[in-house]
Amino acid sequence: MVIRHLPYLRKSLKLDVVLANGENASGGLGLSAKSACELHRAGVDVLTTGNHVWKFPDLRPILDSQPWILRPANYPVTVPGKGMTTHQVGDITLCIINIQGRTYMDPIECPFVHTQRLVADAPKEAVIVIDMHAEATSEKKALGHMLRGQVHAVLGTHTHVQTNDACILDGFTGYLTDLGMCGPVDSCLGMDSDIILKKFQTGLPQRFSLATGPCALNGALLELDRAGCQSISAWQWTANERI
Repeated sequence: MVIRHLPYLRKSLKLDVVLANGENASGGLGLSAKSACELHRAGVDVLTTGNHVWKFPDLRPILDSQPWILRPANYPVTVPGKGMTTHQVGDITLCIINIQGRTYMDPIECPFVHTQRLVADAPKEAVIVIDMHAEATSEKKALGHMLRGQVHAVLGTHTHVQTNDACILDGFTGYLTDLGMCGPVDSCLGMDSDIILKKFQTGLPQRFSLATGPCALNGALLELDRAGCQSISAWQWTANERI
């Protein structure tokens, strides 16, 4: 759905740049090299990822070689890829940082300490946008409050359900706890709900499969400049599109 409709949306919404978290774009879990390249060609300027980024080994050379795709910065330096990149939008340097939380997730480096280092290393006068990929809403909120007035936007991903708390902190930092999911609406986080229900009822492992039916794109629309976030709103778009 992203690939088919993003060119139209870029034009109709007059978008200068499109950022997307693509870590579950390949069958609902993980991101393959093929899917990443297709999303980039369709108009996603920079792709961020998360804890499922390592599922497809063919993505790892792209993480190492391409500036338009990130993995969470607080993984060890010995793994492929990087967690910060820049993208030029006219005369504005956009700096994108991908970070991952630790609550109920992998015990990697502290996202708070690591993010402070990256923000300090960002290009001077850059507009800074952070993807905080985390399970706990409290951890996303805490990072947003730590960086209020320092970065231009903190946007949460991973939990798939769009939140209703878009705001501008200290008149500068756009914040949204979770951007939501791009995928089938009648589902459990994109997966067949009967399978997920069976897992909860039995406690036994199940083989997940994508749900079918009408789809929606979820995200946020932001107006950013060097003076901060001028506006932010949660956004949802549907089309006559089915999986």
